[in-house]
Amino acid sequence: MLALRDVHTFYGKSHILHGVSIDVARGEVVGLLGRNGVGKSTTLKTIMGLVRPSEGHVTFEGREIAGWPPHRLPPLGIAWVPEERRVFRLLTVLENLRTGLDRHGVDHARQQALLDKVYRHFPVLRERRDQAGGTLSGGEQQMLAIGRGLLANPRLMMLDEPSLGLSPRLTNEVFALIGELNRTRGLAILLVEQNTHKALELAHRAYVLELGRKVMEGSPRDLRADPSLRDAYLGRAQERSKVNAG
Repeated sequence: MLALRDVHTFYGKSHILHGVSIDVARGEVVGLLGRNGVGKSTTLKTIMGLVRPSEGHVTFEGREIAGWPPHRLPPLGIAWVPEERRVFRLLTVLENLRTGLDRHGVDHARQQALLDKVYRHFPVLRERRDQAGGTLSGGEQQMLAIGRGLLANPRLMMLDEPSLGLSPRLTNEVFALIGELNRTRGLAILLVEQNTHKALELAHRAYVLELGRKVMEGSPRDLRADPSLRDAYLGRAQERSKVNAG
């Protein structure tokens, strides 16, 4: 479905992605792992056209999309839930959702059908529809951001750090909802996540980036068995989980 081949991306003169190649198949959950600043979010921004790659190819269902402007990608079936959610704090939940509904070719009946589908996945959003987005809890804001992305009726959703700032309990709830979307809707998901344990519980496959380069890939089982990954990420993630839980 999605393929990156030898992608190089710069911010000014800073070389961020060094020949990154990844794939996401239909209905697959793929993790993109690594420390802060290694190029995970830049990979998503490159796919979304927020950053233009200097070299390489980005294709979606066989169509080259590298450098396309972001507004052209949702109609293809790509949704992006950015880091820190970017909820409009002064707008109500319903008004936030309508930013994903009011677009050409979607009549009122279709809008209502899409909205009802989101409410079925996230009943709390129906309950809070008249509440300002900025007054929601962190977990509810994450659900709102995901729900807004679903209104594009995507086949691929890219999630950037969905557990950021959430307690262990809310992290579990959000990841359970992401898994449900994958299972019930067949939604392909490209997941950027620092909580390596949770990402590997959900993913079918995963890639690890270091300094803008892909250094590892494989199934969760294979990656857990790799001592370098276990020492660098899994042990620290487990320690953070214990601290947060305590």
